[in-house]
Amino acid sequence: MSEGERPGPPGGAGAPPLDETLRTIGEAGKASLGATRDSLRALRALVSADLALARSALGRGIAWAGVAIVFGASAWLLATAAGVALMQRFGLSWLASLSIAAVFNLCITALAAWRTSRFFDYMGLHATRRQLSRMGLFDEHGDDLDEPPGDAGSGTGIGDDPAPRADAVAASVTTAATPAQEPPR
Repeated sequence: MSEGERPGPPGGAGAPPLDETLRTIGEAGKASLGATRDSLRALRALVSADLALARSALGRGIAWAGVAIVFGASAWLLATAAGVALMQRFGLSWLASLSIAAVFNLCITALAAWRTSRFFDYMGLHATRRQLSRMGLFDEHGDDLDEPPGDAGSGTGIGDDPAPRADAVAASVTTAATPAQEPPR
């Protein structure tokens, strides 16, 4: 070998030139970008079709829920009427039978209203709003979002420890504590 010569690969074939290598890499990148674009188009079409299916199912679900409510209410009325007739058959007056049925229905209605208000309270996202407030991303004039006015520092001495709330349980889950433990304050 003379000075300045490099040994080549066996068989006398040299490495491809730099411009050909760059062109090959560019073509592979364009092909990859095209495949990504096609995949995103297919995903968009899939999401669009899925949302259309969900919209149709929601409408049909609401219609069938209406049917269930109508027939459930009529069945409840028939069951109440049968209960009133049975109480009258056992010797109670019509007024007493109807009053017992009305009180029973009012108790169930009050229970349902109370439970509904409790579940609507959970929709306030109290724990999330408190965490966003701690991070400085959500602050309504510096007020604590979970305490009604007059609760903070009442100073009565009786029951100063607040009762555990649902967001305290959620905080204990996020801090990897067991649900029976209260998160550190």
